Amino acid sequence: MPVTLDPDAAFVFKAFQEAGRPAYETLSPKEAREFYLQARLVTNPEPPALKSVEPLAIPSPAGPIPARIYTPLKLRSSNGLAPCLVFFHGGGWVIGDLDTHDVVCRKLADEGQLIVISVDYRLAPEHKFPAAVDDAIAATKWIAGHASDLGIDATRLLVGGDSAGGNLAAVVALSARDGDGPAISGQVLIYPATDFAMTQPSHREPETSILLTHSVIRWFRDHYLNGISDIGDWRASPARARTFAGLPPAYVLTAGADPLRDEGDDYARRLKEAGVAVNWRTFPGQFHGFFTMGKLLQQANVAATEIGAWLRALN
Repeated sequence: MPVTLDPDAAFVFKAFQEAGRPAYETLSPKEAREFYLQARLVTNPEPPALKSVEPLAIPSPAGPIPARIYTPLKLRSSNGLAPCLVFFHGGGWVIGDLDTHDVVCRKLADEGQLIVISVDYRLAPEHKFPAAVDDAIAATKWIAGHASDLGIDATRLLVGGDSAGGNLAAVVALSARDGDGPAISGQVLIYPATDFAMTQPSHREPETSILLTHSVIRWFRDHYLNGISDIGDWRASPARARTFAGLPPAYVLTAGADPLRDEGDDYARRLKEAGVAVNWRTFPGQFHGFFTMGKLLQQANVAATEIGAWLRALN
């Protein structure tokens, strides 16, 4: 469908083009990770002040998982325990880390008045599917098991993430519903990747090949998956899950000029059809990745405020 970028989004896209930034698929994963980090330093807004930000090492069968725990100045606690959002960063399962999404996690902690724990899962191609999934599930289980020690109310544990992180959050919610994980009270899915079949129109439309281009999505996919047989695995493509019934309430954010637009929209629609409470929010004039660009895009700050309000209303 035709897409017109908001004026500020069009300005940012033009600035990226004029900067001559190399396409990720022309780089090694290591080089791409550095470019991604440097771009975040330019586009992230000023972070809010928090009570504390502390490193955390989460044990797992594959070794310690680096994490970071964010506690806001204003925390919704009861009997010394507060809700917690376990957050998985975006980056196509290949790039991104605790630092690229540090400001995002600070904003979510501040806006939601809850603890945020950011999980630095293993990346591809060094660690292919399902390594990231295994880490996401293991980290969520460990956090739930040690909730009281962390000042967390285990009955108010949420998962969330953007893009690849939204994919992991959706998978963790499905896994937990089916008994492999703790009870999850909500899921925040920010332009999530949900189906590696990539057959939806938004994967072909020229106007959605902006920053996260069609070709770089394939580059991410080929680094992450072991082969085409992984596409049908719901742990890679949560849209392939047998049923969405019984999943926790969801906030689903999509963007108009995003190759993942239709995946996110279809996922939100199917959640609603399964009886899941869904707050489904579309930003028609924005491109994939805008949520992290609050320094340049006001709609990113609007989205963060809305997600914070949803989190506060939920629990």
